[in-house]
Amino acid sequence: MIKKSFYIETYGCASNKADSNIISNLLIDSNYVRTSLSNAQFVIVNTCGVKQQTENKIKRRLGTLYERYKGSLNKYLIITGCLPHIAATYIKVIENLVPNFGAIIDLNNIHEIPKILNEVKGGKRNIIVKSAQPIDKSQFQIHYPQGKITGIIPISEGCLGACTYCCVKNARGQLYCYNPLSILNNVKSQLKQGIKQIYLTSQDCSTYKYAKTNLAELIGNIANLKEKFYLRLGMINPRFLVDELDQLIMIFNYDKVYKLFHMPIQSGSDDVLQKMNRTYRIKPVIENLKKLKEKVPNLSFSTDIICGFPGETESDFNKTIQLVKSLKPEILNISKFTPRPGTKAKVMKQINSKIIKERSMKLSDIFRESLINSNLEWEGWEGEVLVLHPGEEPNQAFGRNIAYKNVFIEEYSRDFGEFVKVKINKVEGFNLFALNSL
Repeated sequence: MIKKSFYIETYGCASNKADSNIISNLLIDSNYVRTSLSNAQFVIVNTCGVKQQTENKIKRRLGTLYERYKGSLNKYLIITGCLPHIAATYIKVIENLVPNFGAIIDLNNIHEIPKILNEVKGGKRNIIVKSAQPIDKSQFQIHYPQGKITGIIPISEGCLGACTYCCVKNARGQLYCYNPLSILNNVKSQLKQGIKQIYLTSQDCSTYKYAKTNLAELIGNIANLKEKFYLRLGMINPRFLVDELDQLIMIFNYDKVYKLFHMPIQSGSDDVLQKMNRTYRIKPVIENLKKLKEKVPNLSFSTDIICGFPGETESDFNKTIQLVKSLKPEILNISKFTPRPGTKAKVMKQINSKIIKERSMKLSDIFRESLINSNLEWEGWEGEVLVLHPGEEPNQAFGRNIAYKNVFIEEYSRDFGEFVKVKINKVEGFNLFALNSL
């Protein structure tokens, strides 16, 4: 075991990954060394609680870690992330799994982690740190290892919604938007380190507003920087599409912004959306999405669907099928509904799990069929691709173009992190292939 060392596992969304980056940097700045699980003095698990399946996976992992190291002297388990905070009883759930932990650290206390680890080393155990005060996480500038291509920057935390199925609100809290100057300085810092692709993340990017700065102005300030990079905007609530179409048109017409619109519609049925307490209806969403695509050429569309929400009838599900067939999303994230603690949906009458599974499989099949001819218009396209990492075959590289398309480049011999010009000579479903860089 290496003294003053840590190992970190991260589960869940880009916001959790951003939190882990902050934790790692703070510890390295405090002279800790990041190392392997077996060598680490502190084992940090950054948890997620959005789905039952994820919760079960993390519980098993915590149980395994506890059993493996409960007899080890000077090895401490630190738990952070959403899971301990998704319901009032969940800290007790963690305590039952890991009776002797070092600390459970709240999402708004991750900046205190060097001090907390010192307390653990000093002999304190089962420390629970929770703050009611949000912090501006964009102020923590991340120092990446050489060769890193992708950076993540949070722009806010929490949301304004009250979806009946979501337990993350219990952990992340009310909306707190970060200072646009801090966000911009963070972007500049990452670009100086050679980062070529920046993800802006939040539970709901569409709610961003700080004083007089709205989301479009924030994106514009970043996109107008002189460096060459791509910027990916995180999840946008459909309500924003209905109310702020002009902002979206402005955002996606910036040259450096990926033409990827991630908007989780969740259901094609207005009745189900009402039960979910989603504050939009399908017709205006479809109408404004059509207008957005007309104004933003080559816009890729990604959405999320929940199958089997309580009260979802066959008619409701068929409306979702028709929605997917009509909108033809390039990316579709399908979730089988599971009731989450502390939510209104948990006490609603549930649908049989077998029906939920059947609906999920049917929707997946329909989506896969829709992909067969979805990208044929890209054959022969010439343009720039950001090369990110090796592909699946020898001498192959993987990258993305401005529409966030998967591009596989054959016989690639240049460095990763470069922008290269290619010509697409083959299309297979969602994947585009280029014989070589031009």
